[in-house]
Amino acid sequence: MHEKKSQFDSFKAFYPYYLAEHSNLICRRLHVVGSILVVLLVGFTVLTQQWYWLWLVPVIGYGFAWVGHFFFEKNRPATFTHPLYSLAGDWVMFWQVITGKIKF
Repeated sequence: MHEKKSQFDSFKAFYPYYLAEHSNLICRRLHVVGSILVVLLVGFTVLTQQWYWLWLVPVIGYGFAWVGHFFFEKNRPATFTHPLYSLAGDWVMFWQVITGKIKF
């Protein structure tokens, strides 16, 4: 079976596209809020060893991001076409926001 080749050969090639898909400030803020809540939830889960809370990680992470895309950015999340690069992009963008490289 022939698989369609991704238009991006590397994360380095993908990331500028990813950033362009997050030009709306509210969308970026929702991504950051979702990421912070995911980190807090994972920390809480590890500290309390109440592992059942982990089911909320994708709900929170994707929930905030998708609201940002559908209602503010008005585009389709890259998660649908490039799930692994998109996940990596979320965390790189998060780091760049909290370190001041990208406007929040």
